[in-house]
Amino acid sequence: MKVGTRLRRDNIYLVRMSGSSPFGPSRLAPAAAAGEGSGTRSPLEILWVFLRLGCTCFGGPIAHLGYFRAEFVERRQWVTERAYADLVALSQFLPGPASSQTGFGIGLMRGGLLGGLAAWAGFTMPSAVLMVLFAFGAGSIGGSHVGAGLLHGLKLVAVAIVAQAVMGMARSLCPDRVRASIATVALVVMLIVPWSIFQIGTIVFGGLAGWMLCSGEADAAADSIAMPVSRRLGIACLTAFFVLLAFAFLPVRTGASALFDAFYRSGALVFGGGHVVLPLLRNAVVVPGWVSDNAFLAGYGAAQAVPGPLFTFAAYLGAVADVSLGGVAGAAIALVAIFVPGILCLMGTLPFWHELRVKPGAQAAMRGTNAAVVGLLGAALYNPVWTSAVQSPVDFAIAAIGFVLLVVWGAPPLLVVVLSALAGAGLSAV
Repeated sequence: MKVGTRLRRDNIYLVRMSGSSPFGPSRLAPAAAAGEGSGTRSPLEILWVFLRLGCTCFGGPIAHLGYFRAEFVERRQWVTERAYADLVALSQFLPGPASSQTGFGIGLMRGGLLGGLAAWAGFTMPSAVLMVLFAFGAGSIGGSHVGAGLLHGLKLVAVAIVAQAVMGMARSLCPDRVRASIATVALVVMLIVPWSIFQIGTIVFGGLAGWMLCSGEADAAADSIAMPVSRRLGIACLTAFFVLLAFAFLPVRTGASALFDAFYRSGALVFGGGHVVLPLLRNAVVVPGWVSDNAFLAGYGAAQAVPGPLFTFAAYLGAVADVSLGGVAGAAIALVAIFVPGILCLMGTLPFWHELRVKPGAQAAMRGTNAAVVGLLGAALYNPVWTSAVQSPVDFAIAAIGFVLLVVWGAPPLLVVVLSALAGAGLSAV
């Protein structure tokens, strides 16, 4: 293999190699890998691979990362084990959906910006389309007695799934007294004053408390990530992230701008991804009266039955939102707006990540932020999930059975969704 001139551009080394990737044998692309593991992938090929994953990846963000590892580390050898772990760590560190950011990063590394967009589109579109279809059919379904029971069953499964998420996150993110206390303070604050401004304050409080109280041993440094993102482009992406966030807090009440701002705020302030976005989205669309609590929880329950990222719940909310621009256009605006901040953060941080993540202060702040997120999600479990769905002892029994199936028996979430929906429909027919 003939090696040409080595260039350095903004601290990123590019190696020209005949018959190989223009980005060379970085730590994310083993040079010795044969077959599918070598060379740059075309955007269409990346789209096809992620489209298949988007149609088959059930189980939430942790399960998605497992699917990605099996596909891209073991089967296709697009990334090394250590480099994949480093990319996952970066995605967990940033606001936004970790699994989608990881997928975007893999596509970015394999095919540049077009490859990253292809990865995002392939992984996101199947569930987004299903959620929009559900939005158009939810009203007619809820009009019948059995249909109303089915939607109520979807709300009950949300209780079980959010409870599972709270328990799992508490175990991993609040393993000591300090972080458990930060989570409890955040929970109490959000139960007493469940306003969006206090959600933001809770996240800031968690970061400050972690910085002061959660210092400890530093995590072991992993491989740095060599990606086609220069420092200049990274700074531009971070600037765009903060500029758009500032505009998102301006008092715009109607139209496409208001819809974009509401979902951009939600995507920009979510640490941990997945179910953590629930309270932020509720404040974005339920509090201003765009979506009812019943419609919100019905859509959230339906989101558990589809593959792909949970953030496609935004497409449903954009479609049913009572604003001047809704339907398919509203779904598209909401879907793009909630994913854009995470992508901008990922691209903006890639050139600086390895230097930042080894600093003890940054790690301590993230420990506190993650603990506060657990408290925020715990408050959301009570209001609106529990208070809106559990209305009788039978409702509690259905939710409890779903929780045991998920936690004790390890049942697939899709199975629990189907069983809960059928139980709700069956009880309404009695």
